Amino acid sequence: MGINIALCETEAQNAPCREMKLTVVKAKVEGKKFEPYMDVDEVVSLEDAAKAVGDMEAFLKRNRINAETDAIYMDKVKKDEDKALLAQYVKKVPTGWVDLSKMDDATKAEALESGDKNDRVTAWDQVEFDDMNEMCSKCALSWDKGRGCMGSFGPETSQLPAIAQKYGCPIIGAVFENAKEMKRLSPEDAKAVLNEVEILKPALVEEGKMAVHRYSGPLERIEAVAKVSVEQNCGFYFF
Repeated sequence: MGINIALCETEAQNAPCREMKLTVVKAKVEGKKFEPYMDVDEVVSLEDAAKAVGDMEAFLKRNRINAETDAIYMDKVKKDEDKALLAQYVKKVPTGWVDLSKMDDATKAEALESGDKNDRVTAWDQVEFDDMNEMCSKCALSWDKGRGCMGSFGPETSQLPAIAQKYGCPIIGAVFENAKEMKRLSPEDAKAVLNEVEILKPALVEEGKMAVHRYSGPLERIEAVAKVSVEQNCGFYFF
């Protein structure tokens, strides 16, 4: 596996995705009190489906539904005639996912507190992929040649950190340790990194052509991230 490097984009006021990434629009929550706000699945049990359609094997095949399904979810049924047959058996089952826009502030806060922070959907998650790419390509934080604020540093076998340690560059020298901890590095750290880059550029030449060939690219990427970190006043991290 390789090591990557990314900016803490939600810390940057100029990041066009910032507000969307900080705005939670849906969340999976616990508690019956939130059921009025929950999305529901329209479900028919396999037993009831068999009563309605008769030949289940043929039904599953013509609707291209996995034969190992535990129930029939109406949004997966493709044939209108089958939908009509199943309609009388449909039950609405709460999914646990709530639309936070339907809640007042107090209820929203309580709902978010009741759920897992990993089970959330932000406004950014709902943006179409092509639109994301377009926004990233125009973003001031897009250090990776217009591809965004996250990119590759290099392989875990990279000797650049060892070279950095040799020449007294502690931050780049600690890339692997920082990646393991996903340690946030500050804009002040970024200023120090820029100084380390200036030390390491001639150091790579001293280390020989192979070092220049292998590590000039990663060093350029670190420099690009550090410059944006300073300019946009946001942190960065390896992972």
